[in-house]
Amino acid sequence: MRFAKSLLRFEPPRRQELNFDDILKGISSNLGGFAGRMGGGGMRLLVLGLILVGILMWVFSGVFSVGPRENAALQLFGEFQETRGPGLQWYWPSPIGKVRKVDVQVTRSMELGFFTGAGGVVTDASSEALMITGDLNIVNVQMVVQYRISDLEKYLFAVDDPGDGGRGIAPGNPEGRTLKDATEMALRQVVGERSYDDIFVIKKEEVQDATEQLLQKTLDNYGTGILVTEVKLQTVRPPDQVRSAFDDVVSARVDKESRINEAKAYQQDRVPRAEGAAQVTIQGAEAFKAERVAKATGEADRFISVLREYKESKEVTRQRLYLEAMEEILPGIKKVIVNPDSGGSLLQFLPLDVLNTGSSNRSVSGDDEGSEQ
Repeated sequence: MRFAKSLLRFEPPRRQELNFDDILKGISSNLGGFAGRMGGGGMRLLVLGLILVGILMWVFSGVFSVGPRENAALQLFGEFQETRGPGLQWYWPSPIGKVRKVDVQVTRSMELGFFTGAGGVVTDASSEALMITGDLNIVNVQMVVQYRISDLEKYLFAVDDPGDGGRGIAPGNPEGRTLKDATEMALRQVVGERSYDDIFVIKKEEVQDATEQLLQKTLDNYGTGILVTEVKLQTVRPPDQVRSAFDDVVSARVDKESRINEAKAYQQDRVPRAEGAAQVTIQGAEAFKAERVAKATGEADRFISVLREYKESKEVTRQRLYLEAMEEILPGIKKVIVNPDSGGSLLQFLPLDVLNTGSSNRSVSGDDEGSEQ
């Protein structure tokens, strides 16, 4: 209690500024008085105890916790040793050791051709965005690159980046000038190999994929420890000075594509109809052919069968053929039948064409004097 009270006597008065020299002098004088009362051995024990407490506090200061999304890079006298994952752990505290914890699962982004400032204000960076295409057109290309850390050791120690003050990135990590320059190089190379139409309309996805592959290859060669997850084109437009001329060209090309599509639609409508009509004609001709061939084959077979019967029985076959011919001929002829046994004369029946108004088959008898039977 005396020692505590003596310490209280040397507390500085309550004011805005503290005089630390006076405080240290008071503590030293009180420790000296306390050590004098305890003797020389007590002073040594006190000093040893304070040293032991200080060592224990220093050792326990090496306890650290790594979050579930973080990795920790451990350094010993400034040299990298290892990487540790999530959990409660211990490592040599400062100044012997150093622990650097980084979120390796968060997806980061970098803007090329523009950057978003405070308050969400978007500012164009034309020096980055203006590029020459393969068909010698100038375009304004803006892109966003999304990435995350794949190798913490390389990310922290392999590249000494100067940083990017315009985007608020401090020196050290490769996501400053290194990532921006590599992205700009990859995009310029891909754009320079393709036409304006490929970039603007036709092969936009192909441009993104090619840029992502080339950028990842460059970052791997630099040893940045960065994994590119997505490359997305934001806007592809001509420079403001010639935008109206480009708009006219684009409008003309849209009209051209519209006319081509209309012609293709007409073709797709007319060609199937013509092909259908052609198939109908072909099928009709094939049916007529089959009919004529079958009829001719039947007649030939019938003739051969008649010939075979004729060779076997000529008289009978000849008589049958005669009768069949008469059956076909006589029904179409008007006939007058006169009984020769009547003894009459034919003069009473002349002219015979008067009989055309009567039946086609008649029987005239002399006894009936011209009556028809």
